[in-house]
Formats: sequence, C-alpha cells, structure tokens
Amino acid sequence: MSQPSRTAGRRRRLYLMRHGEVCYFDASTGRPVLPEQVSLTAHGQAQARAAGLYLREQGVRLDRVIISGLPRTAQTAAEVLGAAGLATLEPQAWPAWEEIRGGKLSEIPPAALQQAFCGLHQGRVDETQRFLNGESVGEFLDRVLPALQRLRADPHWDSALLVLHGVVNAALLSHALSGGQRVLFGSLMQSPACLNVIDVGDEPADWVLRGLNFAPLDGLRHDDRLTTMEHLLAQYLQWRDGRTPAGRPDAAPAA
Repeated sequence: MSQPSRTAGRRRRLYLMRHGEVCYFDASTGRPVLPEQVSLTAHGQAQARAAGLYLREQGVRLDRVIISGLPRTAQTAAEVLGAAGLATLEPQAWPAWEEIRGGKLSEIPPAALQQAFCGLHQGRVDETQRFLNGESVGEFLDRVLPALQRLRADPHWDSALLVLHGVVNAALLSHALSGGQRVLFGSLMQSPACLNVIDVGDEPADWVLRGLNFAPLDGLRHDDRLTTMEHLLAQYLQWRDGRTPAGRPDAAPAA
C-alpha cells in the first residue's frame, strides 16, 4: 500500500462508488436471488473496468480501499483496481457498510408494496421508514454513520476508495451535504458503478462535494427515468404473477 501524503489542515479525498450492475433474478428460472449472493453481470464488470480506467486516466492514487464485504462490492473493487493499475492494494471489508437490509417480501401486503419498495427514494426519509419490512432507516444510520466517523478519525490515509451500495452511498452523501447531520436524502440516486468525489476536512462540518453520480461507461442514462427500486418492483411483480422479468436482467439492480 502506498504511503499517505496527508498534511495537517489539508482536506482528504473520498472516491465513493456504487457496485456495478447485478441481476437479482435467476436467468434460467426467473426466481429472485438472495441479495447476499448476487454477482456482477458482464455489463457490471465492464462498468467497473470503465471506472477504473477513468481513475487511471485522471492519475488517481489511493492509500486504501474499503468494501462492504458483499460479493458485488468485492468484484467491483477487483475490476476497478485492475483497470486502474492499483491491483496491489488489498480492499478491507467493513460489514457496517453493507446495504440496508430488507425483510421477507411474502409478508408485505400487496397494498403496501409500492411504499415498501420505493419509500426510501422520496426526499428526506423518516427514520421510522423500513426497507421491505426489514431494517429501519434509524437502525441503518446507527451502523453506517459510526463507521464513517471511524474512517475520519484514522489519520493514516489521504485518498480512499469506498465501493459500497446505493442507499449506503446516499446516507454518506446526505451526511456530507448536510454538514455532518444524521439524515438520509433518498432522492440521491446512485447509478451502477458510479463515482462520487468528496473532500473532507478536520472539522465535523467540513465537507466539499466535488462530483456526484458520474458513470463513466453509461453516461447520463437519459432514457431511464425510473429509480432503482421502481425497476425492481416491476420485476418482482412480474415474477410474483408468474411471468419472467422482462428486459435486460442487470438493468435494474436492487438498492
């Protein structure tokens, strides 16, 4: 690992990524796949490599790489680091940054599906809101934000790459945009394998957002006006009704 070049009073840099595209429905049976087991599709791998090539072109150097530990973040980081010429860096797994955890879809009444799937993408999200009858936003922030403070308290890095998840990224971005508050702005959409660039100073409110949701391979995705979870809800309803989810399966990853 390269030696950090941090100097006192100098802001440090976070390159915050979401994992590449995955398929949450089995290609042969159409059945849902457990979120803990999904892997990158071929397109997701290409997205990650494109992000790595972009970092290389920009001359980015990193002191550390952190993933959530779920396979999709490990695979994304491996593709990114290989393409960036930084394959010698060893990612660290921080389980506190695993994606917000859902419950059992079968226990959600049909009338509540829309809110259960899509409620996290509606402005400032109340802490009582639960994701798919699982973890509440308050419980989620209880594990995500202390991990961020742990990273900030560590002086032994200057530039770090975090390869995480859509809602986790939204929580970290919300914290930065609000000057260090405990809040989740669900409208901060994260495209697969997108890059966000954040500078962080020593003071709790010292955050500077340099770049947001930049997807090197897929660009502006101008034809896609749905959120991630709106896509996934449509796929789930197709499967529940006995139809094979339509369209490219990796075009609608979960949160």
